[in-house]
Amino acid sequence: MSLVPLKTASGDIVDTFNRWNNDPEIVHLIRPSRSKEELTAHYEMTVDDLEERLLTHDIFLIYADDHLVGEMNVMYDPPHLYRQEPGTAWLGFVIGESVGRGKGVGTEALRLLEEQLRAKQTPRMELGVFAFNHAAHRLYTKCGYQEIGRIEHFTYWDGQFWSDIRMEKRLDEKPFHAK
Repeated sequence: MSLVPLKTASGDIVDTFNRWNNDPEIVHLIRPSRSKEELTAHYEMTVDDLEERLLTHDIFLIYADDHLVGEMNVMYDPPHLYRQEPGTAWLGFVIGESVGRGKGVGTEALRLLEEQLRAKQTPRMELGVFAFNHAAHRLYTKCGYQEIGRIEHFTYWDGQFWSDIRMEKRLDEKPFHAK
């Protein structure tokens, strides 16, 4: 498993991201929506859109067995943080290919990203996970993320509105080692 920084946009990457962002199996896990219509609306990114996104995000491609299976992206100090602490990295995370799910790829990708952010002296990470996404919530909890709040009625899925669970992990603290 490897995490590769994306430096320039390409048509192939844009096509892959568009496929993931429109996949009816996972779209409800990726982006918030306010209605069934919004949830099923087609999303279309262009190469220019991705180039613009690279100006404000660090984007990492996740490879498993030399196959692109997902992406992680980081923004620093965005306005939507639950806790406005300077230097905070906000995490976006998608395992777009089913072959990358349930095999530890997410756990290893998080570990590698945290390692890179610690090297940059990033003090903490924050993320949001939709309340119905139990698998992702378990992953983040297992990796040491703690709930810091909830934003109620954040996204629509399966006929109702769900909360966004905000979680954080300190990266500037020494890890606890049992003796």
